Amino acid sequence: MAAAKPQRTPQEVEDIILRKIFLVSLTDAMESDSRVVYLELTAAEILSEGKELRLSRDLMERILIDRLSGNFASAESPFQYLISCYQRAHDEGKKIANMKDKNLRGEMESVVKQAKKLCVSYCRIHLGNPELFPSGNSSANKRENSPLLPLIFSEVGTTIDGFGGSGSAGGVKSPPGFLEEFFRDSDFDSLDPILKGLYEELRGSVMKVSALGNFQDSLRALLFLVRFPIGAKSLVNHDWWIPKGVYMNGRAIEMTSILGPFFHISALPDQAFFKSQPDVGQQCFSEASTRRPSDLLSSFTTIKTVMNNLYDGLGEVLLILLKSTDTRENVLEYLAEVINKNASRAHIQVDPITCASSGMFVNLSAVMLRLCEPFLDANLTKRDKIDAKYVFYSNRLDLRGLTALHASSEEVAEWVKSNDGEKRLQRSQEATSSASNSAGDPSNAKSPSHGEKTKYTFICECFFMTARVLNLGLLKAFSDFKHLVQDISRCEDSLSTLKDMQAQTSSPQLELDIARLEKEIELYSQEKLCYEAQILRDNTFIQNGLSFYRLMVVWLVGLVGGFKMPLPSTCPMEFASMPEHFVEDAMELLIFASRIPKALDGVVLDEFMNFIIMFMASPKFIKNPYLRAKMVEVLNCWMPRRSGSTATATLFEGHQLSLEYLVRNLLKLYVDIEFTGSHTQFYDKFNIRHNIAELLEYLWQVPSHRNAWRQIAKEEEKGVYLNFLNFLINDSIYLLDESLNKILELKELEAEMSNTTEWERRPAQERQERTRLFHSQENIIRIDMKLANEDVSMLAFTSEQITAPFLLPEMVDRVASMLNYFLLQLVGPQRKSLSLKDPEKYEFRPKHLLKQIVHIYVHLARGDTNTIFPSAISKDGRSYNDQLFNAAADVLRRIGEDGRIIHEFVELGAKAKVAASEAMDAEAVLGEIPDEFLDPIQYTLMKDPVILPSSRITVDRPVIQRHLLSDSTDPFNRSHLTVDMLIPDDELKARIEEFVKSQELKKHGKGQSMQGSSTKDTIQTTNGEMLID
Repeated sequence: MAAAKPQRTPQEVEDIILRKIFLVSLTDAMESDSRVVYLELTAAEILSEGKELRLSRDLMERILIDRLSGNFASAESPFQYLISCYQRAHDEGKKIANMKDKNLRGEMESVVKQAKKLCVSYCRIHLGNPELFPSGNSSANKRENSPLLPLIFSEVGTTIDGFGGSGSAGGVKSPPGFLEEFFRDSDFDSLDPILKGLYEELRGSVMKVSALGNFQDSLRALLFLVRFPIGAKSLVNHDWWIPKGVYMNGRAIEMTSILGPFFHISALPDQAFFKSQPDVGQQCFSEASTRRPSDLLSSFTTIKTVMNNLYDGLGEVLLILLKSTDTRENVLEYLAEVINKNASRAHIQVDPITCASSGMFVNLSAVMLRLCEPFLDANLTKRDKIDAKYVFYSNRLDLRGLTALHASSEEVAEWVKSNDGEKRLQRSQEATSSASNSAGDPSNAKSPSHGEKTKYTFICECFFMTARVLNLGLLKAFSDFKHLVQDISRCEDSLSTLKDMQAQTSSPQLELDIARLEKEIELYSQEKLCYEAQILRDNTFIQNGLSFYRLMVVWLVGLVGGFKMPLPSTCPMEFASMPEHFVEDAMELLIFASRIPKALDGVVLDEFMNFIIMFMASPKFIKNPYLRAKMVEVLNCWMPRRSGSTATATLFEGHQLSLEYLVRNLLKLYVDIEFTGSHTQFYDKFNIRHNIAELLEYLWQVPSHRNAWRQIAKEEEKGVYLNFLNFLINDSIYLLDESLNKILELKELEAEMSNTTEWERRPAQERQERTRLFHSQENIIRIDMKLANEDVSMLAFTSEQITAPFLLPEMVDRVASMLNYFLLQLVGPQRKSLSLKDPEKYEFRPKHLLKQIVHIYVHLARGDTNTIFPSAISKDGRSYNDQLFNAAADVLRRIGEDGRIIHEFVELGAKAKVAASEAMDAEAVLGEIPDEFLDPIQYTLMKDPVILPSSRITVDRPVIQRHLLSDSTDPFNRSHLTVDMLIPDDELKARIEEFVKSQELKKHGKGQSMQGSSTKDTIQTTNGEMLID
């Protein structure tokens, strides 16, 4: 029977385990494993000390130092050796777990744990002092990259999707638990230099990397490191966390800070010098028109997915740092520095050398919105944490220099100063009154004034920082995208013109110009698709932005007392001082989102609707008329026929504030926009009124809004409604007149170009300029005609039910003159000269326009209870001609107009003819009228003379009232003037009435001879054949 195997002592087991872990031997026995190193000197020292040649925990550190200090042939680098030791310790630990002897198992587990701890400790020592231990590989000493980085990549990454895959890591894997132990338990001073080196390497690894580049593992590694408190602390204490320097600007922070290059990763275009690789536009969207839709969709999806991974990663990095009180302040300082140094990104022209890229700020926008999510709940329960005083007193963000909603910078400064004075006085009084009983009580210590550094809640800081970042980031990107689309459109128009010229006559220069434009369009198109991929296709991004601005408008409305009308009589200074871009950005985002399919799905719009209705016609709260006009643009996008959504219909048709105030405020804004203060106000008003007109036309079809409209016309007959009508008529006359004149000019150009012989003789440059002018005139006619059609249409449908304001003394002559002028243009002598080959192309529909003009005539005639309209028609010396009515009636019969309308129209013409005859009789009766009885503006007999208070000149009331509808100044000296300032001249009125009576009596006394001769028509008529085709 074989002898029993002798049981090993714990010391022997310990020796075996440690030899396996550290691959060392104290005896010169031939080892089968070539990696085992014989520590001869160490063994001699141990023997001299009278100890056994056996490894133990007491000798562990000494053995490890000797192993690392010795220069052994073909040995691993110190770091690699220590990592391998840790791995072997881990493996031995798994074996120990199976030991049956509990006491032995416990002892050996302690040995392994100590071995691991020692490996980690000496890894730190080695990385902090690489020259301390010699390396077998001399090139390793020159290595610049930290050997930790491949281990971190192996821990956080995959082998296929980014920097630090299997090739970069060299097959090295981090032993389980090593990195955790390395970063978890250590003093800051020993790890800080190692961590700072890692952060610098990570920053360098993503420098100038685009959305298609390898950044994922570097981002995961960054996230891995900041999860350790020591890693977070080291990051925010790095000199490059917020780089300092005299010449530090927005772009420099982006390129040199640790997080900057991570935020720079993007699909958006950047200035050539800073452009990232691979080129997203070139790789995904070159020659996009020839690509299959599925390929483009795949590119869009890839970019959106990759960018959201970046947003999530960077968002988590910032969130971890913000959750810790040790690092929160540093993060807020970094964000504030990035925002303040890039304030000029808000300018129309951005300097790419001094400002960070759009990519960085769009990424930062997405990340900030993620940080806001906890306080963007449906009920916005935490909005009371946002303190309006942050705008005035924050030492972090520079908000005071921004244009405010209503207050000037001087008003804001004065208000803040007086507020501070009141607070100081209040604190002084409180301190005096409570001095006796508060002595020695530290709870009564003086609270800091707002002038001193004030602590605001994180929600408050995050809210204002997000508002600034969105302004400089997402909203600026929308603006850039809009300009890009306009550039493409301009290039395409120019290309079309050049190709037209090439078809007539080609030249080498022309071909070069065409090639250059085609290349420009290709590059612009690539950039456009990059914007679309990263922003416009990401509905979640846009909806997060809308959630933020929903909070913004609800919070702003809270500053004026909540969602209720009418608004307070005076604007609270807190509201008046808020940056204007807070509201403008909300409106811009709504406009963009409304044009993106499904972007508004599920978004609550009621608060936005309330906000718009409350403020769009309130210049005392929002001074900028263009900002209030932008609100109308939002509503325009929401009209059901445009949005394609029934959800938006309820905003107009089932919304209490809308039903009560929408039409009223749209009419008021229509009037206010006449004077914007801008040098382009004359042309701007047409675009703004176009949006208002489209909305009003839609609202007229909604019975509840139509009733509200009629009520307003009744209440404001002499107020805002009369002003609205006046400007509507002014615009109609100007636009139609401009369009018709341009048609004549266009026909001249057309005739020039059709004479090919003469045309070919002209220099190429002249032909090019004339061709451009032709296309420009075409566009102007199309736009002006469209606007004129809208205005005439509005006059037609409103006059059917609202006639009284049209027939007021100060308005009726103006209305009659306009209608006569339109009638003359459409059926008068120059009708044939306005014929176009393709009138529809220019929105010129003369038949429809004539119908509408005739309908307005008839509607007003029906409402003319005092029979003043025929007289007003016949008084118009510029355009009235009795034959025009019969000529128009003939055209109407041919185009199939309702017979009743034609009959009423002809009847009105007959009444006007009679009125003209009577007017001539009356004029004959009056004879020579004294100059003092004539209105100095119109040279007509005054009926209700009034004195102008400033110039002291007497005019007829209806004439000056008509003037004041468009211009609230005295026409003789430009001083301010309103209707209620007019002084009735009763004495002159009595004299005029006496003069008229005496003239009539004189005429009557002349007997029957005058009555016998009937008055002939003295109005010059036009041959009917010239009027009708």
